[in-house]
Amino acid sequence: MTTGERAGRKDVDRLGSLFLLGTGLPFYLLLGGNGMKKVAVIMGSDSDWPQVKAACEQLKAFSIPFEAHIMSAHRTPETAAAFAKGAREAGFGVIIAAAGMAAHLAGAMAANTTLPVIGIPMKGGALDGLDALLATVQMPSGLPVATVALNGAKNAAVLAAQILAVEDAALAGKLDAARADMAAQIAGKEAKLQAELA
Repeated sequence: MTTGERAGRKDVDRLGSLFLLGTGLPFYLLLGGNGMKKVAVIMGSDSDWPQVKAACEQLKAFSIPFEAHIMSAHRTPETAAAFAKGAREAGFGVIIAAAGMAAHLAGAMAANTTLPVIGIPMKGGALDGLDALLATVQMPSGLPVATVALNGAKNAAVLAAQILAVEDAALAGKLDAARADMAAQIAGKEAKLQAELA
């Protein structure tokens, strides 16, 4: 890692950890190491946090280590590029990137790593998220970004878990259990409806 990349990582670690926890420690250290690849949750602004935190909550529910950071494809392009370039070496397996309007953050990450990148287009602005959706999903051939729904932070985390679960049977089991729980909830609602109709 170059001096510039190290400086960039130090800066984003400081911003991300203080923003998320106020502890000075990246969140994944508090979860404890289990050998699993980490997920990076990157947002273009702190205004994205009210929606993006759902991704962090879902990752925590699956006991997936993660870090959350604020960086911009436009205002801190060198920092964002350095993070993406060093992500694999730093132990990340997936990058989630959330941004609104021009929404180039996920694409900027994908341009600088071959790790899977999941984009969350954020609602807002004059076009209410349509611009962010198109900017995130319309990547050139050879540089894919897996794009979830507008403000779809929870699904981004679930997709990240599914990617990591390809080589992690325990995590795959947690995903199976989550699906079973969803099915049980629907069955319960169906039973309640039928009881009301009887």
